[in-house]
Amino acid sequence: MPDNAVNIKSPKTLRDQFGRKITYLRLSVTDRCDLRCTYCMAEQMTFLPKSEVLSLEEMLELCTAFIARGVRKIRLTGGEPLVRKNILWLVDRLGYCVGNGSLDELTLTTNGTQLPSMAVDLYKAGIRRVNISLDTLQKDLFHKITRRDQLDTVLDGIEAAKSAGLKVKINTVAMRGMNEDEIPDILNWTSQNGMDVTLIETMPLGDTSDPREDGYLPLTAVKEKLDTVFDLTPSDKRTGGPARYFTVGNTGQKLGLITPLTNNFCDGCNRVRVTCTGRIYMCLGQDDHVDLRAALRSDAPEQALSACLDLAMGLKPKGHDFAMSNGKMIGKVNRHMSQTGG
Repeated sequence: MPDNAVNIKSPKTLRDQFGRKITYLRLSVTDRCDLRCTYCMAEQMTFLPKSEVLSLEEMLELCTAFIARGVRKIRLTGGEPLVRKNILWLVDRLGYCVGNGSLDELTLTTNGTQLPSMAVDLYKAGIRRVNISLDTLQKDLFHKITRRDQLDTVLDGIEAAKSAGLKVKINTVAMRGMNEDEIPDILNWTSQNGMDVTLIETMPLGDTSDPREDGYLPLTAVKEKLDTVFDLTPSDKRTGGPARYFTVGNTGQKLGLITPLTNNFCDGCNRVRVTCTGRIYMCLGQDDHVDLRAALRSDAPEQALSACLDLAMGLKPKGHDFAMSNGKMIGKVNRHMSQTGG
């Protein structure tokens, strides 16, 4: 048992006001990233002072509280989680929870740039599955979208992850006028390389340099085009996330669609998000939150955290307010995705 390993007590299930059981935590370990994707960040970002960010020890304590209340799956996000200094310390201790059965799964969402050097250690620490964000296979377009010339590094990271034994799923944001014509190629490429892929609509999160409506591509239209090329069959696959899945032909490959604007996916929501500053957001598309950092740093953190989680459950809404109206995105929230956790 590693030092500071999580000590789990009997779970008291988290349920929201609509009776939904909360079993999935997405924890942002940093708001920093080594890319600057146009739909996610501005080029000149002001990141949080390190003094405002929870320590890794505090994050472990938070995860302990969630696991004690019935959370069975934790996904580490960012920003880019692998740029967080000493992140493997936290991964190792949460991986211990998977090993002893108190947690079903520990996963990671990453842009892939750090995987060439970290994939093996992530596998050793207990991660078995990663989602890698990749919006194009074209070098120039990758540079345009991310504002960084890192495609080769990401592709190397994908190979490193697979070689280390990690199951890889690709996440692709569908963007009008950018990668919409390349989506069939991405689907073919992921299939040939034994990877599932999930397509994601852009969401009105934070201010970016270009109006989000300019790049908005409804996945209903994308699926119609894919149906003319691929044999897509609805799948009953469920991962605890918002994607609806389809099986691609007879390959066994799964195509996921995350459609916050064209098809609300909130009814079965089983998750909450915690930022790197300790704010719990019960919904990606709402601003209501509860400050867990104050509870963590109180004189009685265990009791204070439990009370905060109860409060959060009472505030969790039935669904988000994202929608398109007269060609405009509505329901915008001011924080960037990198602050909330992807």
